[in-house]
Amino acid sequence: MWTLRFISGKYQGGEFPLRPNREIVIGRSSDLDMVLVEDMVSRKHAKIVTDEKGVAIQDLGSTNGTFVNGEKIRKVDLKDGDRILIGTSIIKLVAVSGEGMQVLSEKEARNKMQTAANHRPSPKSMSGNVEEIPLPDLLQLLSTSRKSGVLVLRSDWGVGRIFLRKGQIYFASIDEGVAEAAPRKSLFRMLGWNQGMFELEPPDDRPVENEMQDSIEGLLMEGMRQLDEFRVITSELPAANAPVSVARPLNAKLRELKPEELDVFQLAIYPTTAQALLDQSRASDLDTARHLLSLIQRGYLLVG
Repeated sequence: MWTLRFISGKYQGGEFPLRPNREIVIGRSSDLDMVLVEDMVSRKHAKIVTDEKGVAIQDLGSTNGTFVNGEKIRKVDLKDGDRILIGTSIIKLVAVSGEGMQVLSEKEARNKMQTAANHRPSPKSMSGNVEEIPLPDLLQLLSTSRKSGVLVLRSDWGVGRIFLRKGQIYFASIDEGVAEAAPRKSLFRMLGWNQGMFELEPPDDRPVENEMQDSIEGLLMEGMRQLDEFRVITSELPAANAPVSVARPLNAKLRELKPEELDVFQLAIYPTTAQALLDQSRASDLDTARHLLSLIQRGYLLVG
């Protein structure tokens, strides 16, 4: 037994049960099985069919397309956990017990969806929880559907913004801490945020410096690589709030430092912490962490 769970968009929080051997048509028209009232949804947008083989979805020639796991589709079989993008709604296919399905009728599901929609602050916004849809998956969906706007992330680590133009990431920033003019560093750090809320706001057309030209696939691959390698050395790094300072007297020779190592060394001339040093460095978190460890091991910097 299956249910469609809305994890982002106007109907976030709603669920729609899929009965066996049933065909449901999704669209903006009020006489359909699942009604999604928003401009980016066609009158008859897609249909979902359940039979003895499983669940399948088919696009019905919609204007803006139907996407499954970031890929634009015509017709495809679905499996547990697949994410469907229709308009600004991200819908997750979830396998549930038969008992769970009996609790919620289709009429009750429609009422619940409408209730969720009525409580949305902005009917045009795409929003949700990064625990439900990790940021790399979300960015793939936004890229494939060529969305434009500012993806705002709010978490315990801060507030971040990712700027998209027709599905292309061209800038990223974090409000506090991270060095200015370091869009890749900001983006790569946000890829590690595994909790918090997101919302796609309207495009911001103000010019920015250092626009990124890389493909989203390239950015995500490099960002995840750096994140994985950073996690490997995390246990070796000083605690985030640990004081870091220049060794005095300084017996090690400054002329032996590479330029990028000297940049990190200079950040510790005035009292700082390990986290502040990572934030202030214009280099990536991975490169800065490696330089920090090397400077500590070679006697240039002290911790504590």
